[in-house]
Amino acid sequence: MNQPSTIPSPQTAPYGAFVLRVTLGTVFLAHFALKLFVFTPAGTAAFFGSLGLPGGLAYVTMAAELLGGLALILGIYARVVALALIPLLLGTIVIVHGANGFFFDSKGGGWEYPAFWSITLFVLALIGDGAHALIPTRR
Repeated sequence: MNQPSTIPSPQTAPYGAFVLRVTLGTVFLAHFALKLFVFTPAGTAAFFGSLGLPGGLAYVTMAAELLGGLALILGIYARVVALALIPLLLGTIVIVHGANGFFFDSKGGGWEYPAFWSITLFVLALIGDGAHALIPTRR
């Protein structure tokens, strides 16, 4: 009787991590672009202010989304970057989405999506940088 192959295999797991890493980075760039081109930086700062946060934190958030997204896509210390981006998403749960319920289709967006995004970042940090990383995280 043939033994079934183990999936993911050691040969394919780095490519799974690569796909996860690039997808996460692309979503961060999309959120940066939304703040830059749709809401505008000034509008994003005003929104942060309406939440009781310093408006300047909007620019820090945008920089984290841009630089973190690029680092993930390129594979530059991706495991460390993934961990560094988790507090950004947890902050959105605590400050913006937590009171809106679980499901993201709730009015104002629930905390489902940022929680899932946080978990996927943590998974990437656990499984590694993946294939084609320019500057892999040293173990």
